[in-house]
Amino acid sequence: MLNRKTMIFGVGVIIVAALAFFLLNNNSSCCAVEQASAQQDISPTGYQDQFVASSASHLLIDVRTAEEFASGHIPGAVNIPVESLQSRLSEVSGDQPIVVYCRSGNRSAQASQILAQAGYTSIYDLGGINDWTAQGFPVE
Repeated sequence: MLNRKTMIFGVGVIIVAALAFFLLNNNSSCCAVEQASAQQDISPTGYQDQFVASSASHLLIDVRTAEEFASGHIPGAVNIPVESLQSRLSEVSGDQPIVVYCRSGNRSAQASQILAQAGYTSIYDLGGINDWTAQGFPVE
């Protein structure tokens, strides 16, 4: 009798543990999908088509240093270095798409993550200004 009760209890524990595991994994994958969908890569040509040619409202953020920004940046960009982005989120409106770029794409990826974790949606990672200029697009 004792063995049967112990076995039923053990099976119950396994069922509860499996259910908890399933629910926890479902929630984390749900949230990861939501965060991933908030951020997307965009090519220089895609940016030109989607935002520049159509004059679509957006915020273009250069996340390089002030010195790098001064040496040349994409027209219309504002400079918020990735190192200070978290503390300057009040300057970033969530009412329009946000496009970020840096020199090579590493800092823009970091910036995209910071923005997504802060709850921003419609985040586009343009990558690096190196690709921008290599494709012949202007800087000022």
